[in-house]
Amino acid sequence: MRKRSTGWLLLAPSLVLMVLAGLVPFVYVAWTAFHRWNLNAVTRDAVFNGLDNVRRLVHDERVLDATRTTVLFAVYAVGSQLVIGYGLARLLMRRFPGRQLFRTVHTIPLLVAPIAVGATWRILLVPGLGPLPHYLEQWFGWHVDLGTSGTVAFWSLVLVDLWHWTPFVTLSLLAGLSALPVEPFEAARVDGAPAWRILWHITLPMLKPVLIATAFIRLMDALRLVDEAAMLTKGGPGDSTRFLGLQLVRIVFENNDYGYGGTVSLFALYVTLVISWALYTVTTGIKRQRAHGG
Repeated sequence: MRKRSTGWLLLAPSLVLMVLAGLVPFVYVAWTAFHRWNLNAVTRDAVFNGLDNVRRLVHDERVLDATRTTVLFAVYAVGSQLVIGYGLARLLMRRFPGRQLFRTVHTIPLLVAPIAVGATWRILLVPGLGPLPHYLEQWFGWHVDLGTSGTVAFWSLVLVDLWHWTPFVTLSLLAGLSALPVEPFEAARVDGAPAWRILWHITLPMLKPVLIATAFIRLMDALRLVDEAAMLTKGGPGDSTRFLGLQLVRIVFENNDYGYGGTVSLFALYVTLVISWALYTVTTGIKRQRAHGG
């Protein structure tokens, strides 16, 4: 009994922080989601309106389009980061001249704040100012203009996110690869197994917990992207890069619509949970199939 009370006493500060930083804001946002509370309206007080904000959300094309754009961005960005991060992690497992220097330089983007990343890449990509549009057009004939092409703007943000967060994926997978036992790999090589079979049947299954955890962390970050998009494209051109986070900022801070903003916030949380649950279900389902010989 004494050990149990000591454990709860040690956990108490963390539990208090979790309640204050997580549960209390969530309850408050949930409360606002069921109220009409717009400081630009005639009645500026919060008025209970039931599910009116949910009905408005269902028919709000801008929010739904922003959700589709956000999900596509997360899929492309996180998927490419996992593939490239794994390749770089395997590279860093080997010894080669300049490995420590490459590892240090590769990690530098993680030290930069997201808003600074967006500002830096805006300087690099603005036509007439940045060097990248000039050299891409001069060398390859590619015309890069974030202000006129929604496709270029979208993939530019994917590239920026790739540059910023691939080092995190690399370091995570490098730690996972370093912790794998060597005996299964040595046995597979002795049996003459090709490299792709070793990767598919030994490396990836053993690395799966690290892959899933890394994918979850990056997925949640990608789905709430705001800073880089605000600095680089401001959601344009048109609505091509208006992510759900940017749309939420406009609803709350520009339109002062706190009630509807609370509803959209809960919807963003719901989308994140559903996608994370789907990813977890698919990965654990594959594991069960292999365990049963399917």
